[in-house]
Amino acid sequence: MVDIQTLIWLFPIMFILHDFEEIIMVEKWLKTNSKTIYDLLPEKMADRVIQQFSMTTAQFAVAVLIIFLFVASSTIMANQYLLDGSFGNIHFFTIVSLVFFLHAFTHIGQAIILRSITPGVITSIIVIIPYSIVLYPSLFENEVISWSTIFVSLPFCFLIIPVVLFAHWVGKRII
Repeated sequence: MVDIQTLIWLFPIMFILHDFEEIIMVEKWLKTNSKTIYDLLPEKMADRVIQQFSMTTAQFAVAVLIIFLFVASSTIMANQYLLDGSFGNIHFFTIVSLVFFLHAFTHIGQAIILRSITPGVITSIIVIIPYSIVLYPSLFENEVISWSTIFVSLPFCFLIIPVVLFAHWVGKRII
């Protein structure tokens, strides 16, 4: 069994691996597949998808950096929680890691709907899901979290959506 602190510290690394795939693919993929998006989705929904993700690679990288700040801070706070540190908080880590895990299924869903390898789907399958399959049982087994932690954290996962939208907005404005 992997040490729980190691698993927690692996979170930012897993995030970086996944988001590097997205950074590398998103701009070219969107240019290549925008017609497919309009063919498969209702027009208003396709407009929103295209508008939200029409970013250069550099702009998307800025957005990822902003989100990474949340990933890194949640990891530090989870480590502090394990060490009984003054900034310890396992709920923030649970929220951010749950969003990361659930986010993998959006990539898989996109790939199925669009019948294409979409940005992020490969690392969703080979990085995020396997990492989460090891992380959560370990957190439970080591009594770091409980089902109560999960249930309390789940509603707060929706608060990440404005953070992501803000990160995209900043990325488009800075570069």
